[in-house]
Amino acid sequence: MSKIKVEGLTKVFGKKPKRALDMLAKGKKKTEILKETGLTVGVDQADFTVEDGEIFVIMGLSGSGKSTMVRLLNRLIEPTTGSVFVDGEDLAKMNAKDLRNVRRKKMSMVFQKFGLFPNRTILQNVEYGLEIQGIEKNKRRETAQTSLELVGLKGYEDSYPDQLSGGMQQRVGLARALANAPDVLLMDEAFSALDPLIRKDMQDELLDLQEKMKKTIIFITHDLDEALRIGDRIMIMKDGSIVQIGTPEQILTQPENDYVERFVEDVDRSKVFTAESVMIRPESVNLEKDGPRVAMQRMREAGISSIYVTKRNKELVGIVHATDVSELIKSNIDRLDSIIITDVPVVDKNTPLNELMDQLAVSTVPLVVRSDNKLQGIIVRSAVLGALSGSEVDFDGFSTPSGNR
Repeated sequence: MSKIKVEGLTKVFGKKPKRALDMLAKGKKKTEILKETGLTVGVDQADFTVEDGEIFVIMGLSGSGKSTMVRLLNRLIEPTTGSVFVDGEDLAKMNAKDLRNVRRKKMSMVFQKFGLFPNRTILQNVEYGLEIQGIEKNKRRETAQTSLELVGLKGYEDSYPDQLSGGMQQRVGLARALANAPDVLLMDEAFSALDPLIRKDMQDELLDLQEKMKKTIIFITHDLDEALRIGDRIMIMKDGSIVQIGTPEQILTQPENDYVERFVEDVDRSKVFTAESVMIRPESVNLEKDGPRVAMQRMREAGISSIYVTKRNKELVGIVHATDVSELIKSNIDRLDSIIITDVPVVDKNTPLNELMDQLAVSTVPLVVRSDNKLQGIIVRSAVLGALSGSEVDFDGFSTPSGNR
């Protein structure tokens, strides 16, 4: 079951919204409805799901409906029609008490404006949500201190908001939201007011936190680069309607219409695609059961002159070259151990391509993509060039370890 499921969610601002609903049912657009009735369609019949533990980015230009959408998700704005299910429970049918409990314990929100109390210390700001829940003082202080450590603000507990930079104040807002231990974190343009360098630092901070905490995060932004950088999936909105939902790569490589295509045409793909995006499956042999003759046979079949060596659990050992394997066969040696080259160029699967270009340019063999010391794939220049040019590349094919073509 999805963490959040949205069905037929619509919000019309103005009196007698049924007029707008009837017009939407007939296929009328937001601009037509506004002109004829004076009613504003904030969100138009939205259907989507958010999976447990993913960063789901909702993006669009001003007036697209993204900020209205996030406020509908926790009923800060009442929907005109439709449902929002959180863990199978429909928020639209909850009474005030149950809804308040959901907001306090299951969903927390981080706003663009930090909203800190200037007369409270940083620690007191972070523990505020726990205080209004009636949590005992020592317990809420301990929880608040843990949250501050998570966002890198240990040591600032007794400072006041005006003593901190904008980026640090936003970290306090994030810590305050995390202190409630929510399942779902709603972030509305949370980094938009920050300077570019601080904004990137906060994006990195969020991704690091997500690695540790695995929260379900719904992140609102108008910045496509930000969306592509942090989102597991992205939902693009226009005039209150959902235009496309997909992974960053799907949005870049398979835009569903001209609107999305115009959105992505100027994106620096090298900052979006990662090593995992372009890696291909390598030929390999198992050190624990395969000898020189098996290695040579596989190289002949694949038309390659080097092959990777792993253990049974795919743990990477290194690479062997055909000339060395041939010498072992001539000497009637049955193991590959003596000729394995362990010094191979290794990269993490999440490394952006723009950080690999220099290494790729000088390496005489493909870069090895490794995760938990296991061989995941390799990167050849042709796959990288294909991804950056937007060409279709078969990432399931075989590689040529001896030539980083």
